[in-house]
Amino acid sequence: MAAYEGNVPWLFRALDYEALAREFPPPPNYFGEVFRVSRDEIRARQEQRFLQTVRRGWEIPFFRRHWGAVGLEPGDIRGLDDLTRLPPYTVKELRESIERAPPFGDFMGISPSDGARMPLVLQTSGGTTGLPRPMLYAPRDRETMAILGGRRFALHGVQPGDRMMVTYSLGLGNGGMAPREAIWRYTGAIPVMTGSGASTPTRRQIEIAKAWKVNVILGFPSYLRHLAIVAKEEMGIDPHSLGIRTLGSHLGQEDRKRIEDLWNAPCHDSYGTHESGMMAAECGERAGMHIQEDAVILEIADTETGEVLPEGKKGAVYITTLYRWGAPQIRFNINDISRIIPERCPCGGTLRRLDRIFGRNDTMVKLRGVNVFPEAVGAVVVADARSNGEYVCIVERTGAEDREEMTVQIEVADAATDRAAMQRDFAQRFKEVLGVRVVVQAVDRGATDRYTGTSTSSKIKRLIDRR
Repeated sequence: MAAYEGNVPWLFRALDYEALAREFPPPPNYFGEVFRVSRDEIRARQEQRFLQTVRRGWEIPFFRRHWGAVGLEPGDIRGLDDLTRLPPYTVKELRESIERAPPFGDFMGISPSDGARMPLVLQTSGGTTGLPRPMLYAPRDRETMAILGGRRFALHGVQPGDRMMVTYSLGLGNGGMAPREAIWRYTGAIPVMTGSGASTPTRRQIEIAKAWKVNVILGFPSYLRHLAIVAKEEMGIDPHSLGIRTLGSHLGQEDRKRIEDLWNAPCHDSYGTHESGMMAAECGERAGMHIQEDAVILEIADTETGEVLPEGKKGAVYITTLYRWGAPQIRFNINDISRIIPERCPCGGTLRRLDRIFGRNDTMVKLRGVNVFPEAVGAVVVADARSNGEYVCIVERTGAEDREEMTVQIEVADAATDRAAMQRDFAQRFKEVLGVRVVVQAVDRGATDRYTGTSTSSKIKRLIDRR
């Protein structure tokens, strides 16, 4: 066999782990060195890292083109006060970047050929049409993401020795892979990687949780509910008996109390993206998500004008990363709707807090002139005990007049439910909340799964637009 002549970059040589831990402290150092420091100190760190990020942006074709189109030149951005001079962009521009320079686009400052000098990781967006959107991660970027994930779990109360069942999808997406890296490297807990129901059937997940004494579960709200219901109603196992100590999720408009009652455990919210890692997470107060302000800047902007809004006002989330070198995000309009909570958290942390995600600006549908968010539908559904919380919105044109109609299918919690009364009550409530009439169908348990993919996927679909 011929001698191998290639250069193999070893991960431990590609990183100065001690220096990285000083710059972005993992738990437990995080709490003393970031979480409770003064606002002036946070601002100073952001200022330095923002300017480094902008300098890196000028080296990347996407940003040179995007910023140059509005007349900016290197040196024009001199500090955080100039942040709003930089034009935002959306996923549309990222897709165009990939079309312009396939298959990876020109929005990244690294390419597969850089694998000769540094170990790279490839993960993708959850793209629902065409190929998913790829992202290459340089070693330092990926390790910082793991640190941010470790901070999330520390805020949730995860302890060394905990057994954490991860029910996010395993595959090209970051869903299950990023939490595994964070748990393994920065918590002392043990990841139990069951994945979604497509990887490990739900009943088997319950069996594993019971046999291996899992005490933390991570999952999307729909699957956390689904797990508990299957355990109780199909397997005769009381979820309370499993000893789950804490739950980690991405709640959005979901009913936290209902999930906590099912498991007899607190459920913590968090916020992260494929592009930017874990950006915010709730502490034990469960009163808003502390933003990782030494690693990201989150702005809230008017969805129509792009004007940055004051604390307390709802708008679209703009993301600027302060740690990413391979593919920095600089005023990326992620299109999630939220707000910055004006008050400080009772826990004593000084980091600003992001409220729950109220919906996505790009999933809003206009129904007979009225803006409707599927998440607002979900908030009504989960508040009524006659439903198990599962629903789907189907929009289509009907009749000779081609009238726009939305049908909301809602699963019943009990087969004996008076469905006619349930449909009537929900229709009235939706009219009050949404400001437009919709058709309601009360359906059997599991009937919406063929549309939503609740039992098999982490990428739950709540809207089917057939127009």
